[in-house]
Amino acid sequence: MVIPEVKRNAVKQLYESFGLSLRRLCVLVGLNRSSWHYKPQPDKNGPIRLWLRELADERKRLGYRCLYYLLRREEVLINHKRTERLYREENLMASCQAMDFMSDNLHNGRRFRVLNVLDSYSRDFLDFEADTSIPGKRVCGVLDRLVWLNGMPEIITVDNGPEFIGKALDAWAYRHGVKLVFNRPGKLVYNTYIESFNGRLRDECLNMNWFMSLDHARELIEEWRNDYSSIRPHTGLGQLTPEEFRAKCFQKQVLC
Repeated sequence: MVIPEVKRNAVKQLYESFGLSLRRLCVLVGLNRSSWHYKPQPDKNGPIRLWLRELADERKRLGYRCLYYLLRREEVLINHKRTERLYREENLMASCQAMDFMSDNLHNGRRFRVLNVLDSYSRDFLDFEADTSIPGKRVCGVLDRLVWLNGMPEIITVDNGPEFIGKALDAWAYRHGVKLVFNRPGKLVYNTYIESFNGRLRDECLNMNWFMSLDHARELIEEWRNDYSSIRPHTGLGQLTPEEFRAKCFQKQVLC
C-alpha cells in the first residue's frame, strides 16, 4: 500500500512538533504502521512496456500474439497472457478490420465477386457483399452498415485493387477518421490472415457448392459465415468462436 502524501506529511509534522512515537502518530492519523515502512517497488514491466510500444509502432499490422513471439525471440521472459495484458494497458489494441475480394461463377458461367470484411483481432467474419459488380461506393455502403452494427474501426487493411484505391473509399476514410493501410503489391505475406481466410471460404463453401443464382450464393455464404463466426472453434482463439472471443474481450474491458 502506498501512503497518501497528505497522511505522510501529517505524520512528519506531528513527529517534528511533539516528538511522539511512530506508533502513536500512526494511530492519530489512522495509518497502518507497516504502511509507513513500505517502499513502492519499481515497475519491473517498464522496459518490456517500452519495448512492446516500440515493436507495435514499428510493426503496426501485427497483433499482440506476433509481438509476443518477437519478444521471446529476443529472450524476454514473458508469457502470452502478460503480453496481452500489457498490450491492452498501453492502449495498443486498435480496432482493425481487413477487406478483400474473391471471385467465382454461377452455374451458367456468369462471374460474380464477393467482398469479405473481417475483424483482424477476433477473426470474426463481420460481413460480405456478393454481386456481379461491387464498385467503391458499394464498398462504402457495406462499411456504413458495419459501423452501425459494430462501431467505427481505427484501421482497415486492404490491397491495391481499384475499388480500394479509388476516391470513394478514400473520401469515406477521411470523413470518418479511419486509417487505410495498403498491402504492398505482390506481398501477400503482409495480409496473411485474410489470405488464409479466403482459402477456407474457397475450399469449404465456394468450391463445394453449385450456385444457381446470386441469391442462392448469398444464402450459402451467409450460412457459412454464421458457422465460421458463431459455431466453429478456432485454435488461435483458444478454441473459442470469434463471437465468444469478442464477448470475452468486451467483458475484460468492462471489468477494467
